[in-house]
Amino acid sequence: MQPLAERLRPRTLDDYIGQEHLASKGTVFRKMAESGAISSMIFWGPPGVGKTTLAKIIATGSGRSFFVLSAVNSGVKDVREVIEKAKNDVLSGSLSPVLFIDEIHRFSKSQQDSLLAAVEQGTVILIGATTENPSFEVIPPLLSRCHVYILKSLEEENLSKMLKRAIENDEFLITKKWNVKETEALFRFSGGDARKLLNILDMLFNSQPGSEINVDNRIVTDLLQQNMAMYDKGGELHYDIISAFIKSVRGSDPNAAVYYLARMLEGGEDPLFVARRMIILASEDIGLANPNALLLANSCFQAVHSIGMPEARIVLSETAIYLATSPKSNSAYQAIDNALSFIRESGNLPVPLHLRNAPAKLMKNIGYGKDYKYAHSFEGNFAMQEFLPEKISGKIFYSPQDNGREKEIKLYLASRWNGKYGYK
Repeated sequence: MQPLAERLRPRTLDDYIGQEHLASKGTVFRKMAESGAISSMIFWGPPGVGKTTLAKIIATGSGRSFFVLSAVNSGVKDVREVIEKAKNDVLSGSLSPVLFIDEIHRFSKSQQDSLLAAVEQGTVILIGATTENPSFEVIPPLLSRCHVYILKSLEEENLSKMLKRAIENDEFLITKKWNVKETEALFRFSGGDARKLLNILDMLFNSQPGSEINVDNRIVTDLLQQNMAMYDKGGELHYDIISAFIKSVRGSDPNAAVYYLARMLEGGEDPLFVARRMIILASEDIGLANPNALLLANSCFQAVHSIGMPEARIVLSETAIYLATSPKSNSAYQAIDNALSFIRESGNLPVPLHLRNAPAKLMKNIGYGKDYKYAHSFEGNFAMQEFLPEKISGKIFYSPQDNGREKEIKLYLASRWNGKYGYK
């Protein structure tokens, strides 16, 4: 028996639930899909929101063949084989087929490079699906040839429609009476993921013998606590564990950090996702207390990208432990947010004349660049002068915190600015 998610997969845009900004009648996307004149595109969004279904619908609707590859278990050889089949289709007079690549962000640069010529020449219409920002994960030459469409998590209204359709139309579910008393837990555990919702309905159907199925918050919660996987990289637990990992590193607990790191890796989390989070954490939570943290985190990302799993686990562990045991400071994070907040409230103030660029004679004549002091021409490579707009002279955005490195920074600033900005 097919899973419920497959049995209920929509065949047309009229049956498609969610993504109204794309699939509703009258939208540019729908007009394009219905015309059959489709071009290469990338669907970016969380799991279970209909990326694969949407690709199948527009491929079928345009009368094109549909090839599917998964980036998890396909290589350059598989790509080339599909492209050869596509060339044969085109030579025989058929329309260019659609090549759908699930999790395209997992394709290496060489795998993505192997697609370029076929996409550029129109041999295939590429539709890629990704849960990661394609700006970071898809090579620029390929990305420039694709339109990116953003898909959103399903709203409660969408999930309600899907629930109703499932229990009223599925050939197996309609054999029992469904007593749906509460849906809060059902929708919460679904997390905006249609596939997850339908999987839970499957579990409810199989767990309650007899002619009736009861659905309420307690029943759903108890069922999922008994069956929940150790880690679900697309759902609620995903966010709980990455949150626990970040807070453990921020809280200087290397043991907890490694524990949650292991939970993520064992559950199949993309190691590059973890590495990216550590780059952010190195800047946000360690910052100037230990500038080497950002260097190590960035090197970790590059190493993980180069070697992959399982060896990448060692690099991730080393970096997580280093960050957890490093002194902490969020002063850089606070400084930029203070400055952004101030600018949004106060607007843009005029740059002092002596700091302005003066590429033309007219600008020099009206005082641009006049009396600017070149720091390297002065003792200690420092000259006392005003850098902020006059109206906010002395305004403090960056405040060094109480750690070894920033104590040195504070002393340096105090020795230069002689009490200005409050550095003492």
